[in-house]
Amino acid sequence: MTMGKTKQAIVIVGYGGMGSYHAKLIKDNEYLEVTGTYDILEDRRKVSSEDGYPAYDSYEQVLQDAAVDVILIATPNDVHKELALQAFTAGKHVICEKPVTLSVSDFKEMVSAADAARRVLMVHQNRRWDEDFLTIKQMYNEKTIGDLFRIESRVHGANGIPGDWRHLEQYGGGMLLDWGVHLLDQILFMVDSKIVSLSSRLSFILGDEVDDGFESVLQFENGVSALIEVGTTNFITLPRWYVKGTEGTGIIEDWSLNGRVVTRNQDAVIVEPKPIQAGVGLTKTMAPPSEEATITGALPEPYRQSSSFFDNFAAVIRGEAEPIVKNEEVLRVLNLIEAVFESARTGDTLKDFDIYPA
Repeated sequence: MTMGKTKQAIVIVGYGGMGSYHAKLIKDNEYLEVTGTYDILEDRRKVSSEDGYPAYDSYEQVLQDAAVDVILIATPNDVHKELALQAFTAGKHVICEKPVTLSVSDFKEMVSAADAARRVLMVHQNRRWDEDFLTIKQMYNEKTIGDLFRIESRVHGANGIPGDWRHLEQYGGGMLLDWGVHLLDQILFMVDSKIVSLSSRLSFILGDEVDDGFESVLQFENGVSALIEVGTTNFITLPRWYVKGTEGTGIIEDWSLNGRVVTRNQDAVIVEPKPIQAGVGLTKTMAPPSEEATITGALPEPYRQSSSFFDNFAAVIRGEAEPIVKNEEVLRVLNLIEAVFESARTGDTLKDFDIYPA
């Protein structure tokens, strides 16, 4: 630890897959330290102790411990709000896993409680740090392939809905709340424009009471259209990102950043395409451009966030930085998620709706 710096003591509530992952992320942090955990399951409390983190016997013990500065909530989604409200009453800061809660009204209650207690509430929208997303954001901002007008963002798997509680509506399960919250957060963080229309469809192929995937088409006021898709029944996956700009096309296949950009060669003489055999017919429209008409290149270096999520959180607590994940941005995402559910339920394309209400 750097001389003169006091680490903030964190207790992780919910020591499952994500809780234990958070512990690993924080382990070498310069400003934060996991000092304990709490889980309602005895076997997870045992694992915590084996990992070197003392396990509290109850949440009340955590709240009453004056040495605890921060509570990190990594439980099923339905109890996030109540745990956070109790934490603020006890004077603790809160990091909450996504989705922060199950409704806009619940989140507003959490923000009000944090403000009243003068404590920090930050939501772990960690996919803002993904290099694939930051690469596309860089292309959008820098106009690498001209002005982007079409953005397709997908995550595909073939393992169905993971875990146990994620299959159940009462716990806030389903893929819209599990993965959709990430992809919708990314698109809103990248495209700073009003949404003028939204059309959505949920998938229930696997027979669960919650969605096993979804598709949403968003049209922004600035002319950008976005297709957001999550699937858990895809044995052949489509690219993680496919984007079109006025001067070219970009593709990122996967999280390993396998991809490329193909741009128009401004110096090439325009050559009329020759017809090609396509099935039982001929086409010039779908014929490939001449080799000299395009330039294939590597993806640009991704934009880098100014600090990690946890470093930023610690700086916010110290009053030295603005949160990278702002609560008003989280509210926009929750409003959009509610609109996606509404569009899917009614089958309607929503227009003139507001994701920035007071």
